[in-house]
Amino acid sequence: MLTLHTDSRGHAHLVRGERIEAVGPLEELAAAHPHARVRRWPGILTPGYVNPYGNELLERTYHPDPREADALGTEPLTGAALDALPMDDARWGASARRGVQRMLAYGTVAVACEPLRLRAVQDAVRRTGIAVVPRPAPAAGTPSLDPFAHRPEAAPPRRPGSAAHFAVFDVEDETELAARGAATCVATVLSGRLLFRRR
Repeated sequence: MLTLHTDSRGHAHLVRGERIEAVGPLEELAAAHPHARVRRWPGILTPGYVNPYGNELLERTYHPDPREADALGTEPLTGAALDALPMDDARWGASARRGVQRMLAYGTVAVACEPLRLRAVQDAVRRTGIAVVPRPAPAAGTPSLDPFAHRPEAAPPRRPGSAAHFAVFDVEDETELAARGAATCVATVLSGRLLFRRR
């Protein structure tokens, strides 16, 4: 199925399956592909962002299940709070899935990390479809789910043939995005699948 994702500026990505087939003005792509389904988003299409804290957020942080909120709260747990939890493979895998889902809410399409050590985390991350890119050394600063908490690193521009990974932010332009941050994300797409949509 062909899907045209377009933003308020008239920019569009034509997606077929897991890949970008074309990028350009909506009018041109819609005329060339009149049977494509059209998704109209408020704001701007972007390539999405890379979170540099993959190891810290996925293997050294516990993301509580909503059902644990009364006992553990809703914020990620690290340090002594994490050490106090009885962790096993199932719990690490579930935490990693929730961690990735929280990253998607900030327009993250890739995580940078050294090789993941925990098999359960490796499997969970692979199943989510988020891209994993290598990093030569630990990232500086305090780990955060928000890529704008430090200097944000954008993913490479989307081109024909590239993976259909991108994010949409409800802002007028990149200047407003820099000012308001990644909490303005309204949608994140990985491999052509809409995996986050703000309601």
